[in-house]
Amino acid sequence: MRLCVAGASGAFGMKHMDAIAAIEGATVTSVVGTKSDVIREFAEERGVPHYTTDLAESLARDDVDGVILATPTQMHAAQAIQCLEAGKHVMVEIPMADNIDDARKLVEVQKKTGLVAMAGHTRRFNPSHQWIHNKIQAGELKVQQMDVQTYFFRRTNTNAKGQPRSWTDHLLWHHACHTVDLFQYQTGETADKVQALEGPHHPDLGIAMDMSIGMKVPNGALCTLSLSFNNDGPFGTFFRYICDNGTYIARYDDLVDGNENPVDLSGVAVSNNGIELQDREFIAAVEAGREPNASVAQCLPAMETLNRLEQCLQD
Repeated sequence: MRLCVAGASGAFGMKHMDAIAAIEGATVTSVVGTKSDVIREFAEERGVPHYTTDLAESLARDDVDGVILATPTQMHAAQAIQCLEAGKHVMVEIPMADNIDDARKLVEVQKKTGLVAMAGHTRRFNPSHQWIHNKIQAGELKVQQMDVQTYFFRRTNTNAKGQPRSWTDHLLWHHACHTVDLFQYQTGETADKVQALEGPHHPDLGIAMDMSIGMKVPNGALCTLSLSFNNDGPFGTFFRYICDNGTYIARYDDLVDGNENPVDLSGVAVSNNGIELQDREFIAAVEAGREPNASVAQCLPAMETLNRLEQCLQD
């Protein structure tokens, strides 16, 4: 499996580069960046034979089977469609789009081409959430409420590495997307009742810095989600699963019960790295010619729910 990574030298692009390096039979043959000197140096350091600032150049290469897009959110849908129309399989980082029309168009193009198109919904693959999912599928757990906190301190336009960004992040279409999809994935249902509130918009960034979201699925399970770019403290997303048979707290790839006792996740997956497991699923789906978990079609209901939440904010 020969891959191109677009946005390779960014915070998440490097996570994918490291993940691919751990997967036997997978190799990065091309990397794409925005600054020629930066991406050239990155390619040389990583031993990647081809680098460019033009995605189309990579898509024209015979030694590229698939593409991982770790580029700015606003480019995701257009670039994913560009990859598919060039005959390349694609995994686009979350979110697949920042509006519902582009998300629907991407799903339509995937169906037309028949190629693998996957969204980077890492939470489906984190061993912590996989353990919960397996228990739900086995009938041993039922979610009654998910209480989720997504907290960052980003009052300037910087990325996870503290570097200046050329684009603006978004609490709803990016960070809430993780939890909206995970809640519907774990409950097996699409939210039929939603509500959303947002705080004041940043005077320079033009985005809401705080947000509160509520969701309910037909079986009665609730999700309460708090998001902030104003949190001065530990950052990240913390999931509390309140179930009929226990309470569990997931922190990315780690899981504890409601009393902070660690849950043994050995044997859940071949790796403890959710991003690596996500990349493994993409590669396996391409090689098997099957639909991957977190295909763009499977993740479209999350985008539909985000659209309804946005309408709540506008109202």
